[in-house]
Amino acid sequence: MGLKIILTGATGYVGEGVLLECLSNEAVEVVLVVGRRACGRQHAKLQELLLPDFRDLILVKDQLAGYDGCFFCAGVTSLGKGEEEYTRLTYDTTLAFARAVRASSPQATFNYVSGAGTNINGRQMWARVKGRTELELSDLGFRQQFNFRPGLITLTPGMRNPKWWMRAMVPVFAVLMPWVSCSLKQVGLAMIHAVQGGYPKIVLEVKDIKELARTTVPS
Repeated sequence: MGLKIILTGATGYVGEGVLLECLSNEAVEVVLVVGRRACGRQHAKLQELLLPDFRDLILVKDQLAGYDGCFFCAGVTSLGKGEEEYTRLTYDTTLAFARAVRASSPQATFNYVSGAGTNINGRQMWARVKGRTELELSDLGFRQQFNFRPGLITLTPGMRNPKWWMRAMVPVFAVLMPWVSCSLKQVGLAMIHAVQGGYPKIVLEVKDIKELARTTVPS
């Protein structure tokens, strides 16, 4: 039997790329996309669960049961938001969703996409909020929990969500700064491999993501 994965953020940049990797990967059997709106894709592996609020999951708890992993790729920009609003949309939402997954699928591996520069003691507000989120996720009691901090992320062919300027600029900067860049394929592979075989670190920076993506996991 293949892996059963819950995925959020499929209509966003990171989530769409990770979804495409999951759909094309032979190790994955089912992907349950949880989102506020439909992802607009159809695939034999793909199932969808639409929710208006990730913080209110009591009515769908049974639909989150029996999964091997959760790839939490949903997120919002901090631009134009105060700390209270950003905390509600980032910390509160992520922790509520994680607790619901933990209650329904205690055997699952929970992978959280935060970002390069995340730091609970950082000077930037978003870095502190995401750092706090990472810390508290690690205390929820999942079988495994990993925090992914990708930097500059290059696209996967077939993506629909990236803006034109992303398609134009990201490849250029990735060539100029390879030490802070990885591909969405590498992020997706690393997440799948983390479920299959784990990783020595809870926090995965760019070099860790690349290393785990290259890992050959025994079948």
